[in-house]
Amino acid sequence: MLAEWDGEVAGYVLFFEFYSTFQGRAGLFLDDIFVRPAFRHRGIGSALLDHVAGLAWNEKYFCLRWEVLDWNKPAIEFYRSIGAVFLDEWKSACLIGDALETAAGKAVRNPSKSK
Repeated sequence: MLAEWDGEVAGYVLFFEFYSTFQGRAGLFLDDIFVRPAFRHRGIGSALLDHVAGLAWNEKYFCLRWEVLDWNKPAIEFYRSIGAVFLDEWKSACLIGDALETAAGKAVRNPSKSK
């Protein structure tokens, strides 16, 4: 979704659906929210976040989830101020670069094990 200010693109939010086996239903994952520097401090970022939260609520998703880097203290404090719950017991994990290539290579060499 794009945000406009006086006919100019001011920012965007990118989100998608994910499924939680723990909840037994889908949630929305907010992948990115960005406001162009010239348009910051006008409430655009908050409006984008609120809009996606409204979609999640109205469509009966169980949550709106996102990630924030631990050094981004202003964002963390903002998210706390709006009632966000931090999932400290959960650790994000990803295969990237060489580790992804290695795992992918195992699937190619052993296709019966990846089915």
